[in-house]
Amino acid sequence: MRRVFLALSLLLPALPAFADDTPRVEALGARLERTPYPYPVTMFTVRSEGRAFEMAYMDLTPAHPNGHTAVLLHGKNFCGPYWVATAERLRDRGYRVVIPDQIGFCKSSKPREYPYGIHQLAANTHALLASLGVDKATVIAHSMGGMIGARYALMYPEGVEKLVLVDPLGLEDWRAKGVPWRSVDQWYAGELKTSYARIKAYQMKSYYDGKWKPAYDRWVLMQAGQYEGDGRETSSWAGALTYEMIYTQPVIYEFPLIRVPTVLIIGQADRTVIGKDGTPPAIAATLGDYPTLGREAAAKIPGARLIPLDGLGHAPMIEAPERFYQALDQAL
Repeated sequence: MRRVFLALSLLLPALPAFADDTPRVEALGARLERTPYPYPVTMFTVRSEGRAFEMAYMDLTPAHPNGHTAVLLHGKNFCGPYWVATAERLRDRGYRVVIPDQIGFCKSSKPREYPYGIHQLAANTHALLASLGVDKATVIAHSMGGMIGARYALMYPEGVEKLVLVDPLGLEDWRAKGVPWRSVDQWYAGELKTSYARIKAYQMKSYYDGKWKPAYDRWVLMQAGQYEGDGRETSSWAGALTYEMIYTQPVIYEFPLIRVPTVLIIGQADRTVIGKDGTPPAIAATLGDYPTLGREAAAKIPGARLIPLDGLGHAPMIEAPERFYQALDQAL
């Protein structure tokens, strides 16, 4: 645990607060150039449409390897380091742990013109693991990463030892349920307004059942810092394109085709919905019922198991780490 605390302490400098206790958001750069990660970061070259992009990743090697590799896939509003305590736990159990930042996120390239798609991000992840000599991995995927993980299992079933979906997005088709379509320009206009206060308000309502702990600030500040200063336009455009990707590319209809051992870990207080703020109230009230969505998803995926976490929201590894670790141990 001392290693975990040390790694976490290196992520961001001590941040002074305003008089109302709102932390001051530092401009961290569109690619978090001014933010150290807890472990060395390597850039993998992704080649797509005749161009080359950089995909950042951390690679943790265990002292006593058990012969297995775990890849941890991050969510839309997070970067690789929020997995640090989970990664340490897995490494202590003998896993090699690979933690990528997807193209369009965090320390990876954020190209203005790129075929952002769940298939493409899954293919990038597969290319990264292949470059590292990883033929088969346990895929642990959270939030938007859950959509990528599910797609990865569909595209590369021979390369997946086990699929663990942690509060994944895409358990319902928001288009089909009446969430209004937005253009990329509309998403972009909304992203330009990103701030610490907006991120916190959204996460407190959707992720943490209306309850906030100071420990959550670290991850909000990392996200918000990408939108401060010279990083705002680049981060906002990448955010708009990836929101559009999530909205238009649900994986739910292909859940019955998943043929790898799958476990869903679902916080029963999760209420995350993309585009809910622009949805008619009568429709919005029907969305984000994760207790039901989790049961339905587990029933659709052949042989899948469901581990419900009562009272927890969208990010259980942050909200209640020990309870999440117990669930992850069961899943593995």
